[in-house]
Amino acid sequence: MAHIERGREVLRVEAEAVARLVHRLDEHFARAVDIILAGRGHVVTLGMGKSGFVARKTSATLASLGTPSFFLHPAEAAHGDIGRVTAEDVILVFSHSGETEEIVRLLPSFRDLALPLMAILGRTDSTIGRAAQVVLETAVDAEACPLNLAPTASTTAAMALGDALAVAVGAARGFAAEDFARRHPGGKLGRELLRVADVMHVGAEVPTVQPTTLMPDIIHEISRKGFGITTVVDSERRLLGVISDGDLRRLMEHQPEAFLRLTAAAALEGRQARHPHPRTARATDRAVAALRAMEAYRITSLVVVDAQQRVEGLLHLHDLWGVLSPAGAEPRI
Repeated sequence: MAHIERGREVLRVEAEAVARLVHRLDEHFARAVDIILAGRGHVVTLGMGKSGFVARKTSATLASLGTPSFFLHPAEAAHGDIGRVTAEDVILVFSHSGETEEIVRLLPSFRDLALPLMAILGRTDSTIGRAAQVVLETAVDAEACPLNLAPTASTTAAMALGDALAVAVGAARGFAAEDFARRHPGGKLGRELLRVADVMHVGAEVPTVQPTTLMPDIIHEISRKGFGITTVVDSERRLLGVISDGDLRRLMEHQPEAFLRLTAAAALEGRQARHPHPRTARATDRAVAALRAMEAYRITSLVVVDAQQRVEGLLHLHDLWGVLSPAGAEPRI
């Protein structure tokens, strides 16, 4: 029970440290958001030790939500890496004491570059605090560590404030779910937000025949494009139907003598009796929804059409597995 109580005490102390920040946010926070929004370069975050990990995480969150950012190690900056900083960047420093030697050493360089300097500090009346144009305070009554030494509540508060800043900036930019998906193509959320337009085949890749196309050319088109089907379209590319490998086998079985003389229109007649409306998708549909539809109907391809039923592309099951399934996952169909 002692271990559980100790854990609960840590969580209580850290939760209270974050909760106190809610009432501290004021015009300084709003000014910090405005400075980042006005910046034309990167938000450069700095911190040493545990504050360095917080600075790295805040930089990653900013970038994830649409604000270019990178972490600059203060010690490496003093040995040449400050050359990565440009006159269009904004500096965001994390330091509990406000006296971090490696960062204090860089203040004259930031001043010479005339860079906007913001700081998230435990002590506002400090060397870094006095040099910064905007200071956001994260002072805590005590660390969650029983010795009141290890950075715990203070780093939790700093990370929460960094998140608040990144989210507020992203919201002000109008950052949307689609923007998030573009920045997270390999993640679960990014995969779920992917659109059909992002993965469909277009143009000459889409198998297409006219109603008057004869069977030898239909077979050639299906074979050449490799999707196991072809679309049948009118002169304005409106979808009239699809012909699949299975349709060809059935036609060959039931009309062996006339098979090679059949047109696409004739081939569609038998199919449309069974499937009068081919399954389709829209380019703006979520790719994951298209995958679920294909699995539900046990089909391998979906024709992508616009509001006037004009063919815009073709979606194949294997393409969706490649982008929507985590690495190593087995197909569900």
